[in-house]
Amino acid sequence: MPNSVINVEIISKMDKYLISIVGPTGIGKTNLSLKLASNYNSEIISSDSRQFYKEIPIGTAAPTLLELKSAKHHFIHHISIKDNYNVGSFHKDANIQIEKSHSSNPVVIMVGGSGLYVDAVINGIDEFPKIDPEIRNLLKLQLSTTGIEKLQIELKKLDPNIYDNIDIKNPQRVIRALEVCKGTNKPYSSFLNREKYKTNFKTISIGLKAERRLIYDRINNRVDKMIKNGLLDEARSVFKYRDLNSLNTVGYKELFNYFDGKWTLEYAVSEIKKNTRRYAKRQVTWFNKNKKTKWFEHDTTTAEIISYLNDELLINS
Repeated sequence: MPNSVINVEIISKMDKYLISIVGPTGIGKTNLSLKLASNYNSEIISSDSRQFYKEIPIGTAAPTLLELKSAKHHFIHHISIKDNYNVGSFHKDANIQIEKSHSSNPVVIMVGGSGLYVDAVINGIDEFPKIDPEIRNLLKLQLSTTGIEKLQIELKKLDPNIYDNIDIKNPQRVIRALEVCKGTNKPYSSFLNREKYKTNFKTISIGLKAERRLIYDRINNRVDKMIKNGLLDEARSVFKYRDLNSLNTVGYKELFNYFDGKWTLEYAVSEIKKNTRRYAKRQVTWFNKNKKTKWFEHDTTTAEIISYLNDELLINS
């Protein structure tokens, strides 16, 4: 492991920094975060919203116990699938923790593939007006009676910009955008990024990338490993909570269909792989919007990445 060229005297005079590591699922973000945390003696903030939940470590590819012990982590398995926790909650909690971590080290590492949660920390969250709850109730009723497709069509008509930039297969996201459109008679996207968000730290964003075929192969292999490591039993243990929004996610909803007798296990696993590949594609699209991110090939040496970061830290300090 290469050692940082930044000495203690320089670090003591540095500004506060957040090194944000992004990229598609399965690309190697966790491994890199551990190496960087070791190099800078830093703590790690997880911005992977699925890894928050303590009941589902296998299907969310959470760090292993050994990895968790190698560096101090925050927001890994800190809540239950039954808890009401959202991006607003994370935005508040993460900023409090980053400030605490910065009190002992000017460099904090943040890693995760949940774009909305990453952006919340770096760019802040947008304020929306209060919406009549009856609008949401009506949208939920429409979802249960006619399905999500009609809601998707309506959202595309009312706000094509947000339609192209959210996971339209996620009913919670679609309903949230629609209720704002209907409750304000304005596009949901018109409320985004209204004010410049200020933090007490500077952010250096780096990303890992690879050819699509390699990403897809790694995803397929990872899913096979999850099944081997007990994903089936893990999904069965939370099956009775299947209606929770925290479980409306890849890896569980497919297995729930298998438990219901709707799909074979082989087909359910193939759907997990397919839906994870689609998720990775959306991640790439989301993270590519940040033009300040420095992208590295997945097999770039840690030394090269650290060299880049050291230059950035010294230039900006």
